[in-house]
Amino acid sequence: MDLELRAAREKLEREQRERKERAKAKLEREKRAKAEAARQRDAIEAAQRSKRLDAARAQLEAERQMEESMLRGNGIIFSHTLEAVPFNGFGDKIKLPPSCFRELSDQGALDKGPMYFRLSIINELVPLDNNATDQREHQATHSGVLEFTAREGSVELPPHVWSNLLSGVSLDVPLAEVHYVSLPKGTYAKLQTDGMGFSDIPNHKAVLETTLRRHATLSQGDIISVSYGELNYKLRVLELKPDSSVSVLETDIEVDIEGPDSALETNRSQHMLRPLVMGKTEEGIVEEGNFNYYKFSVEDAMSDKVTSGQMNVEVKIEADQSDGDTNVYVSRHPLIFPTQHRHEWSSHEMGSKVLIIRPKDPSTVAGTYSIGVFGFKGMTKYHICAALKDNVKQKIGGYATASSQIDMETVECRNCKHYISSRSILLHEAYCIRHNVLCQHNGCGVVLRKEEAANHMHCDKCGQAFQQGQMEKHMKVFHEPLHCPCGVILEKEQMVQHQSAICPLRLITCRFCGDMVQAGNTPADARDRLRGLSEHESICGSRTAPCDSCGRSIMLKEMDIHVIAVHQKS
Repeated sequence: MDLELRAAREKLEREQRERKERAKAKLEREKRAKAEAARQRDAIEAAQRSKRLDAARAQLEAERQMEESMLRGNGIIFSHTLEAVPFNGFGDKIKLPPSCFRELSDQGALDKGPMYFRLSIINELVPLDNNATDQREHQATHSGVLEFTAREGSVELPPHVWSNLLSGVSLDVPLAEVHYVSLPKGTYAKLQTDGMGFSDIPNHKAVLETTLRRHATLSQGDIISVSYGELNYKLRVLELKPDSSVSVLETDIEVDIEGPDSALETNRSQHMLRPLVMGKTEEGIVEEGNFNYYKFSVEDAMSDKVTSGQMNVEVKIEADQSDGDTNVYVSRHPLIFPTQHRHEWSSHEMGSKVLIIRPKDPSTVAGTYSIGVFGFKGMTKYHICAALKDNVKQKIGGYATASSQIDMETVECRNCKHYISSRSILLHEAYCIRHNVLCQHNGCGVVLRKEEAANHMHCDKCGQAFQQGQMEKHMKVFHEPLHCPCGVILEKEQMVQHQSAICPLRLITCRFCGDMVQAGNTPADARDRLRGLSEHESICGSRTAPCDSCGRSIMLKEMDIHVIAVHQKS
């Protein structure tokens, strides 16, 4: 009986413990469920709160961008993300799709004058942090608009805008943000060249002005390319006033041009003129196929002596003893970089040489001259000097007249064909026949020592006389066929004449824009041909400008006729 009671009591206690454990576990489950529900509720509330904050920030940002767009666009809101596509154009004017024209026209942008746009590149590979924002700010520039003919969804960029916007960026599909902006007219610009030589261009500010005519805007940090003939210079915009981006249309802007930060940063492939002091020798090294350029000036005070023949302008090159050789080409400004085909004076002698400069027009002696030292063969070390030398003319025959009055009887030498006094003809012929020989080439008649006769040669084409070692250079320089870019094939002398006066691709300084441009073919207008204008000058001179006296718009090429016919007093 006691055992049954004890077993029943233990069973009851066990069941009570199990019920307590189940109740305790249930309470813990309920507690955990309440905590999880509270956590989820807090997370949902936090997410909703974050969404509300993000929406509020996005709205504020949109309102801020809207205000900035309204402010930048002077009341016009235009912002699109378009695919950037390059096209071969000039200046900084872009092409937009036709839909952009309708949108801008509906907002009255056409009534506000020239349209300007801010372009910034979108680099989706860069995370949106502060550094990326700064980088994106730097990858921005401004432009005008050329026309609205681009494909929908794209913007066509000329090389100037493309290089400034996408330099150093490699994207499969570049995207650009295009914003309409209103820019103030520029009053001041400071530019810096990336190398030497730009200031050597005659009227280099006029050449820069011609380049800026193709631009509608300037932005701080942009790089402008200025072409002068075959040369190309790059100028960086350092400072602008009154803002970091300005308009350059229909405004007079003051421009300051600074040189490069360091001469060591100069591009060696870019031509530059090294100054020569008259009478001072400079040392240089030139490689085969390359040019070294120098410049020197003849003052007005010395030009009279050169014109009268008392002094000569000499360019002297002393080559060191080596296997190399040079050619020398000299020209006057505005032709600042003489070449094998475009120059006024040249010397192709081997080794050291002296070139005497004699201008055809006495009034053009004073001024700046350019020297081009061309490496004809190997690497040559040389010394160059430009100087004014006294022209000492020996009076040949000054005393021969008195002598001839004493002895009028002369006899022709059978060997050298010179006329010798009859008193000494026998002695002269005996010596002359034994040591000298007469060159039998037609028109030469040079008396040579017998040991030198084998080294004396004549060119089969032009008949000039040379030493045997100089013939190879003469044939290569003067008689090797040369190909002009216009398609003509000529020898050197004919090529010099062709490229200086006939070739449509020859470079001239336009009398209207001051730029070095290709002359082109003969102008179609007979009056322009009578004026001596080239094809470029005929077109460039058709631009109009107000007359200073009456204010009427007159074509530039007819301004002188207008002044004489209308304003000159009889």
